[in-house]
Amino acid sequence: MAVNNGIFIRFPNGLEKALTLSYDDGVYEDIRLVEIMQKHGLRGTFNVNAELYADKEYIPTGEKTWGKRLTREQVTELFSREGVEPAMHGKTHAHLQTMPMPQAIYEVIQDRALLEKQFGHIVRGMAYAYGTYNDESVQALRDCGILFCRGTIPSEDTRLPGDWLRLKPTCHHNHPKMPDLCDKFLKLKLGTRDDARMFYLWGHSYEFERDDNWDRIETFAEKMGGHEDIWYATNTEIFEYVEAFKALRFTVDMEKAYNPTATPVWFIFHETLYEVGAGQTVDLH
Repeated sequence: MAVNNGIFIRFPNGLEKALTLSYDDGVYEDIRLVEIMQKHGLRGTFNVNAELYADKEYIPTGEKTWGKRLTREQVTELFSREGVEPAMHGKTHAHLQTMPMPQAIYEVIQDRALLEKQFGHIVRGMAYAYGTYNDESVQALRDCGILFCRGTIPSEDTRLPGDWLRLKPTCHHNHPKMPDLCDKFLKLKLGTRDDARMFYLWGHSYEFERDDNWDRIETFAEKMGGHEDIWYATNTEIFEYVEAFKALRFTVDMEKAYNPTATPVWFIFHETLYEVGAGQTVDLH
């Protein structure tokens, strides 16, 4: 029996890297951002407050303004498009850590219930309003069945999170090191004893209008999109893939791997890339 040197996750088709975006609030500028993402093949998650929709569609007048909320109908149409998904942001964008536990749970579970009714599918991802939380907030999310939740403190890193309910993004789009972090990620080549990496960008699309820097996200999308060695995925797609990897089962002698999930999984073992299909058992030579 060979000595076990570890199991190291790879993304679909054996890819070493993934990229995802996360943008908050459900505002008018999201329309342009989604168009940019789709042009370059980027995918991501939009975190919305289900009780803060606009009563009527915003129509630009030429005046300098930003951050106008989308209507419920606009949100449904926009975040049902290919490559984007809805997630929670609290039904009223409240500071969860300032609320008693029952009220924090209500803020989250109502947002989830409303979004699930709106989109017709399970919604279990989230971003913390204002990026703030405490241990009680995290417990409230667990009680509500939330699987992952993003804060705002940058990790400046691309390693996969250890705690998905305290998820730190790689950086905000205005982070001064963002271009350098992108270059580092694109040049990254993993060894056979490294886990796959994830570049996670976050922000508010209205900031591009406010700061007059739409070129920043357009440059990012052009630079980071279209790479054959990167898996472009939504937050939920990455989370669920990692969970499928964690669900793999191995014989005691590490000679066989079984995948009990419906998701094919790739990993490195003894410097060899393996794929274990849904419901399959594979010999590890």
